[in-house]
Amino acid sequence: MERNHRLGNEKMTKLLMNLSLPATVAMLVNAFYNIVDTIFIGRGIGYLAIGGLTIAFPIQMMIMAIAQMIGIGAASVVSRSLGSGNKDRANHVVGNSFLSVGILGILICVSGLIAIEPLLRIFGATDILLPYSKEYLQVILIGSIYFPFAVCGNNLIRAEGNAKTAMFSMLIGAIANIILDYLFIFPLNMGIAGAALATILSQLLSVIYVLVYILGKQTTFKIKLYHLKPDKKILYEIVTVGFASFARQVAGSIMAIILNHSLALYGGELAISVYGVIQRIIMFLFMPMFGIVQGMQPIVGYNYGANKINRVKEVVKLSIIATTLFASVSTLFGELFPNFIIGMFDNDPNLIKNGVFALKIVIAMVPIIGIQIVGAALFQSLGKAIPSLLLTLSRQVLFFIPLLLVLPRIYGLGLLGIWITFPLADFLSTIFTVVLMRKEMKLIEKQGSEATS
Repeated sequence: MERNHRLGNEKMTKLLMNLSLPATVAMLVNAFYNIVDTIFIGRGIGYLAIGGLTIAFPIQMMIMAIAQMIGIGAASVVSRSLGSGNKDRANHVVGNSFLSVGILGILICVSGLIAIEPLLRIFGATDILLPYSKEYLQVILIGSIYFPFAVCGNNLIRAEGNAKTAMFSMLIGAIANIILDYLFIFPLNMGIAGAALATILSQLLSVIYVLVYILGKQTTFKIKLYHLKPDKKILYEIVTVGFASFARQVAGSIMAIILNHSLALYGGELAISVYGVIQRIIMFLFMPMFGIVQGMQPIVGYNYGANKINRVKEVVKLSIIATTLFASVSTLFGELFPNFIIGMFDNDPNLIKNGVFALKIVIAMVPIIGIQIVGAALFQSLGKAIPSLLLTLSRQVLFFIPLLLVLPRIYGLGLLGIWITFPLADFLSTIFTVVLMRKEMKLIEKQGSEATS
């Protein structure tokens, strides 16, 4: 009750900070883990192993996409249910979401292991990179049986306004991952399979923590066996709202297929490894922004459900300011110290030379991308699936993929055309987001006025 009261009444700057800070810290630690993991792989195995990891990574993101679809969709429904005072429906949503990720996790593991080599070939694995990516992914797929519970559970915990518990879950996994990574790669010399084993063991710790909390007494949720009974209406709403997040990740994976093949064509294994390094840096820049919007989403959902439209507008404005400031500072650091950043991953001179050149171009428009992230999260929180889907797909499908197919082929741009695609897609998708957000904010303001008159 106290958490729900906070969502609807607490001062917005304090509320957003209280909810966003734990998520942002957790996201930063998670992004830091990804960077350290790649550094360990680069230093302990070599840059070709980074290339193998780059091939497998989009498949990991597809596993994450399925879990996020259920988790984010369920969180949106839970926030609005709590905002309208319907706690039993919120419990049904939690039960149905857990049932869903359990079934999906088993299906992902079995189908992935059966088709692992053709899958990796589709995602751009060359003969040289295939052994690395296969050795890594076949371990990761085992963890896909239970990892979706952690992803889904964290979204649900944030939906009830308890961001700190979600933060601790992610911190436990990330810190354990860093320790196990070092142990398995260096003293035990287990190679890239050791990195994968470290990942799934640390994920298991996060899952245990989440399940103990949600099934305990501290949570708002009170899950009974009958809440696990499939409800078609609830499942439909979860999938409909969460589909935008799923589509974004899948679009990102489709983008990765085209990107990896293009990189192999114009730059070979070295270009794929360079992108693998830059990808980790981009994640570090983006993750805190996702942390901010994760704090924003339960506030938007609850207050929209309670018809407190001014609070919805206020939190959206604050979130845009926060994401833009953070992204600007992070990008400035990347532009000023690219040699230091790339050199952390491997001391190979070709990797550093090509990586520095590409990094400066790729991150050029990151300062404005917070607007796009906030916009997509806003529509998800409001339960408006179609505009959320449009915004989610705009960067990858509407802009990035067409530019990626065209730019390398004109004026002999080649690899340079691939790197230019990133800032152009960021710029165009942000403009598109601004147009849709302005229209939506006017609409919900009108709805709020009509409801109170």
